[in-house]
Amino acid sequence: MLRYILLDKRFLILLFIVNFFGTLYGYDWYGYQLANTPTLFIPFVPDSPTASLFFTIFLLFFLFGRHVPYIEALALMSLFKYGVWAVVMNILTLQVNGTLSWQGYMLIASHGAMAVQALLYAPFYKIKLKHFAIASIWILHNDIIDYVFGMMPTYGSLTTYMNEIGYFTFWLSIITIWVAYMLTISNKRNRVSI
Repeated sequence: MLRYILLDKRFLILLFIVNFFGTLYGYDWYGYQLANTPTLFIPFVPDSPTASLFFTIFLLFFLFGRHVPYIEALALMSLFKYGVWAVVMNILTLQVNGTLSWQGYMLIASHGAMAVQALLYAPFYKIKLKHFAIASIWILHNDIIDYVFGMMPTYGSLTTYMNEIGYFTFWLSIITIWVAYMLTISNKRNRVSI
C-alpha cells in the first residue's frame, strides 16, 4: 500500500510542488544570513533548502522514470541530517527560551517530514559506492564550513552552545552516513547475496 502511494504520479507531483515551494521559502529564510556571507561560502550555508532542492531534483527525474544517483545520495543524506538537525535545534530553542514561535513549530513539522521522506524513498534510489562517497564528503565538509569557519545557521538563543552543537552535528553526520549506507549500499548487497 505504502509503495503504491509513494509511486503514484499524483502524489509525486504533490510532493514535488511542496518541496519546490519549501525550497524557495528556505532560501528566503536564509536571505539575511546569505547577504552577510562571504561569496565563497554561500553554497554551503543554506543547508536545509539545498537538501530540499536535491530532493526536488530527484522527484523531477523520478517522475519521468530517470535516475540521478549523485543527487539521490545528496538528497538522502542532507535531507535526513538537516531534517533531524532542525528538529533538535528547535526543540532545544524551546527548552532554552521556554517558548517557541509558530515558525519554530512549523520548522519542526516540515523538517521532520524532510527526514521521513528521505528514508521513505531510499528503496528507489540507485546509489552506488561512488555516489555515497561524494555525498558523505559533502555533509562532512559542510560541518567544517559551519563550525570551523563559523558559517552555521544563526539561532540567536543557542549561540552560547555552538561548541556542543558542533559536536552534536558531527556525530549526526556520522549517523547519517551509517543510515544511508545501511539503506542503500548494504541493503543492495544483502539482496544480491540472498
